[in-house]
Amino acid sequence: MPSKRKVAAAPVEVVVDAAPTATGADSTLFVNSVDKAFRVLSAFQANRRRLSLSQIASLAELDMSAAQRFTYTLLHLDLLRKDPDTKVYELSPRMLDFGYQYIAANEFVSRATPFLQQLSVETEETVNITTLDGPEIVFLQRIISRHVLTPEVIVGSRLPTYCTSSGLAMLSVLPEARARAILEASNLIKHTQFTVTNVDEIMERLKRFREVGYAHTENELYLGDIATAVPVTTSDGSLVGAINAAVARPRWKGAEDEARISSLLMSAARAISSRL
Repeated sequence: MPSKRKVAAAPVEVVVDAAPTATGADSTLFVNSVDKAFRVLSAFQANRRRLSLSQIASLAELDMSAAQRFTYTLLHLDLLRKDPDTKVYELSPRMLDFGYQYIAANEFVSRATPFLQQLSVETEETVNITTLDGPEIVFLQRIISRHVLTPEVIVGSRLPTYCTSSGLAMLSVLPEARARAILEASNLIKHTQFTVTNVDEIMERLKRFREVGYAHTENELYLGDIATAVPVTTSDGSLVGAINAAVARPRWKGAEDEARISSLLMSAARAISSRL
């Protein structure tokens, strides 16, 4: 009986999709319709609370047909509301769900809030929890005193990093190259005559703030506003955010208050860090 020869099977070529080389909006993974929907929602601002369809189309850079489709969809999802008489649109309260979900799931906020409440009692001033988002700080929690100068600042508000105590405190614990990159990406404008806008000067300030453990600003974003902030990090030194206290000029006692408030903030920051 003739012997059977084993014939080697031809190698099977396995094709694996390569990772997309393009990034951002040029990537094949980017979903344009999601981008357009958020452009519609972002058209609404504090000074643009109610918008017509044509205004939405212009602000979101969409043609009227696309604007109509997206507003209809967002209405159906209850993220927009429409006045049946004037036909103008506004954001729905359901938009708050996204902010609530973020805050409720944020460990930093849940760990830091009890200490913020204690700081509010001890200082009798407005105290805040903030985090860093690019060249801006975002308010995550805020306890306002009766002496507050800026009641329009609420949870979710954004302020420049380079001229706020919280922003400078957070920049001070970042690697210098990253801190400089954030500053260079910022719109460095003078809000008051005391605002420091030179990047090299700000970097020198960050060194001083790093040495003392806190950042201090006076009259840099608003005249009459004095604030002290301390960065909050995890046990391995990774930045999480900052806590700060803001004092109105008539209540400020100079170096005495700076020493007292910075000491309270640093104690609270250490306690929060130990729990993260």
